[in-house]
Amino acid sequence: MSIPSSGLSPATYLDAAIEQALGAIKFDSQGLVPAIAQQHDSGEVLMMAWMDRDAVAETMRTGRVCYWSRSRQAPWRKGDTSGHIQTLVDLRVDCDGDTLLVLVDQTGAACHTGRHNCFFRAIRGGTLETIAPVMVDMDTTGKDRA
Repeated sequence: MSIPSSGLSPATYLDAAIEQALGAIKFDSQGLVPAIAQQHDSGEVLMMAWMDRDAVAETMRTGRVCYWSRSRQAPWRKGDTSGHIQTLVDLRVDCDGDTLLVLVDQTGAACHTGRHNCFFRAIRGGTLETIAPVMVDMDTTGKDRA
């Protein structure tokens, strides 16, 4: 299955800008910072993941979003398995320096369940309900596991 790409050129940064950003980020005691991925043009919140210094630097250097997988204790470049990549549009650091907003151009599903975003459940009438359908059967395309 071929996943269409928007053709958007990724945002990339020079080493000096990467070092400046890394200096402004407050990583936690495990060396991680939460990163919220948001679709750049619609504002849709796609997912939340973690980044370490290397993931931030790689993301800024290449324009291809990379996270840190806490379960595997390894870098996780979004889409390596599934093809559902995130192209960096802009990287923002919040006022306290302890959370990142990663504006992306999402290709395919952002969630490992095959849904467009990870926030597909809501409390409705006192019950947890699924409110978004599966777009892609990730068992056939390969899952990106955090």
